[in-house]
Amino acid sequence: MASEGFLNKISGFATLAIHAGQDPEKWNSAAVVPPIVTSTTFKQPAPAEHTGFEYGRSGNPTRNTLEECLAALDKGKHALTFASGLGATTTIASLLSSGDHIVSCDDVYGGTNRLFRRVLERLGLQTTFTDFTNLESVKNAIKDNTKMIWIETPTNPLLKVIDIAAVSAVAKEKGDIIVVVDNTFLTPYLQRPLDFGADIVVYSLTKYMNGHSDVIMGAAVLNDDALEERLRFLQNAMGVVPSPTDCYFVNRSLKTLALRMEQHQKSSYVIAKWLENHPKVTQVLHPGLPSHPQYAIAQKQMTGHSGVFSFKHVGGLQESRKFLSSMKLFILAESLGGYESLAELPSVMTHASVPEEQRNELGITHSLIRLSVGLEDTEDLIKDLDQAFKAAF
Repeated sequence: MASEGFLNKISGFATLAIHAGQDPEKWNSAAVVPPIVTSTTFKQPAPAEHTGFEYGRSGNPTRNTLEECLAALDKGKHALTFASGLGATTTIASLLSSGDHIVSCDDVYGGTNRLFRRVLERLGLQTTFTDFTNLESVKNAIKDNTKMIWIETPTNPLLKVIDIAAVSAVAKEKGDIIVVVDNTFLTPYLQRPLDFGADIVVYSLTKYMNGHSDVIMGAAVLNDDALEERLRFLQNAMGVVPSPTDCYFVNRSLKTLALRMEQHQKSSYVIAKWLENHPKVTQVLHPGLPSHPQYAIAQKQMTGHSGVFSFKHVGGLQESRKFLSSMKLFILAESLGGYESLAELPSVMTHASVPEEQRNELGITHSLIRLSVGLEDTEDLIKDLDQAFKAAF
């Protein structure tokens, strides 16, 4: 089974996803489905005396409904939504000041790597990338001016699993360091980083949380009131907010998140096992497999694994190009977490912005292919992979 040996399923998750923040009595109409409030401004009974809303950037009823539901799913106190996952990352990084230092895991989403290296460093924020599977590397990377630790687990695209509790403990020992965990690959259905010492959980809601490949959005979930107040100020001051319509779509999608993640999990496990036995495959990087280097860590902090994983084959760029272009059901495209299955070549697509030297050090080679297993019939997906291998090799 895909989740055998992992943490027990989170009790009541599907119920929370359907009901948290959704009380029909919030609305005069008692609508069961929360309405989309598109108004950019709200009437005030007296100057500077609003009834909860004043301007759409500062707050919106549809957005607030989504944020309340997101907080509940992560067992957090607060949630904030942003115009994109990178918008959430940018806003969280803006908690820091020029001269501050970030320690980030080395294998991280290409857009995060690019933001840290090419934007934040220009603004005076320093970043050190290191291997978070080695706790000594994390300790050695921390400086006197380190103010934030950025964890992505499992990582993108090498699927390293990082011990959230261990890294969080190191951060607390070293001082007042904010621990952020990008939980996009797993969602709160499969992992709740706040339970293991993280201060902020960040998401690209674009991926599994929305799950329909039709919305760009990000989110942050946390418990600390003072930290939430600072982030809420930045959300408003920077204006990195999502539209009410997009908030409606994500809120709708959360209602089927538990069902979708179960199927993503089951299918990816079956396909990963099939790939492990393929003669042209040299390695399968799937945290649900006992062959994964951090399988034991995955079992102690995850309830299972999602539909995204990577594998390496015996060929190079030419074989990867032929393999990917031969697929009929898997769509050659960036992103992940939708109902449709996607495949991509990180070295020239999602991680092309990562310096070549860093890609080589990490092992993001032209033979590394990342899959996002969707909700199609598993047997059909395996047949597609099989015919693509035959065409490419």
